[in-house]
Order: sequence, then structure tokens, then C-alpha cells
Amino acid sequence: MDARPPQPHNAVLVVEDEPFTRIMAAETLSKSGFAVIEASCADEALRILEAQADVCAVFTDVKMPGSLDGLDLAQRIGERWPSIAIVVTSASPCYAGSVPQGSRFLSKPYVGPELIRHIREVTQSSRKNGS
Repeated sequence: MDARPPQPHNAVLVVEDEPFTRIMAAETLSKSGFAVIEASCADEALRILEAQADVCAVFTDVKMPGSLDGLDLAQRIGERWPSIAIVVTSASPCYAGSVPQGSRFLSKPYVGPELIRHIREVTQSSRKNGS
């Protein structure tokens, strides 16, 4: 893992209701040079996105408490903030075909290098597409 300092406009929003899983993902991304913002549900994530302009990617679990699940969150982000890259995760591989177009699915359990690779690839792809 890289220990590069976070760069501007390089924030990843980690949306996960399980505290241990959220902390581990956030720590992994932070050690790789990403600024990390954490949310425990989709409603909180939307409030953060409305207030922050520097989020380049969202990493979200599917099943969470609140009015939206991770797939609904990904859909809303794609509609409202199309330049934000999205990686959806779940222990249930049945959700892999349900992620919005342009998003990625990462099956749980995952390892740190896998998470970093997916986030880097979706953010690079998003930048290349001019989004």
C-alpha cells in the first residue's frame, strides 16, 4: 500500500453501517493516499455529498438501515453527481448485476489491495471520460 498524503479532490466516501468494516475500509484507503469521509447510512452519505464538492468516489455497502439501501444510493449519485465514481459491495453476489451502469461491484469479503484497485480504476475511468 502507498503511504502518499491525500491529494485535493481525492476524497472517497465510505458508506457502511458495520463500524469495524467501515473503519477498516477507511483506514485502507487513507493509507493509500485517499482522503476518507465516513457515513453509516445512505441518508447521511447524501447529506455529506450535498455539502462536499471534493468527493471523487463512493464505496457503499448494499444493505444498510435508513430510507435507502446502497443500490438506491448509487442510483441517486449517478443521477445527481455523475462525475463521482461508485463501487458497491455486498456479501451477496446476487447484487452484482444490479449496480448502476458505470459502477463496479466488489464482493465481500475483500482484501485491501482489491479495494484500492477498484477505487483507483473507477476514479481513473471517471476522469478519462471527462465526468
